[in-house]
Amino acid sequence: MVPTAKRVEKARTPISRIGICSRNMRIHRSGFTFFELIVALFLVSLITAVVLPSFAGFGERKVKAEAREVASILRFVHDSAISRKETYWMRFDLDGNVIAWRSPDGEKMKRIVNLTSLSTQSMGTVSRGEVTLFVGPLGLVENMSVHIGSGDEDMTVTFHHLSGKVKITEKL
Repeated sequence: MVPTAKRVEKARTPISRIGICSRNMRIHRSGFTFFELIVALFLVSLITAVVLPSFAGFGERKVKAEAREVASILRFVHDSAISRKETYWMRFDLDGNVIAWRSPDGEKMKRIVNLTSLSTQSMGTVSRGEVTLFVGPLGLVENMSVHIGSGDEDMTVTFHHLSGKVKITEKL
């Protein structure tokens, strides 16, 4: 048999971009799909939600963090002195904004940028100079307060000598 005519393929015309197309016709689409845009938008909003709150109120958080750190140092030295039945010391340098202490780990110091004053029952409030407190086997012998603050926010770390508890309060 002799072919008399070429086999004619039915022409398929695309109705829309997602309509029917032939195998030979390749459509090159540029851009992103809706799903890709939604995923990208979700990732950007998630990163923004995590990062931006950490920058808001940075100065306020620094004062609170320093108050928690002072409270932790007070508890540590007090508990170490009682549990080991030894005498340790804490030195508050109010001019240099430094707290130094002796503990079982040796001598350590920490700079507290917003350290403003120290109050004890025997000395009253001291805002300049250096104050050394000794913590004996029975703990501190008097209540004390450490005042930390910047222009907008003031915090007070109060140590109760009878209970050994530390309380952080915020002054408004």
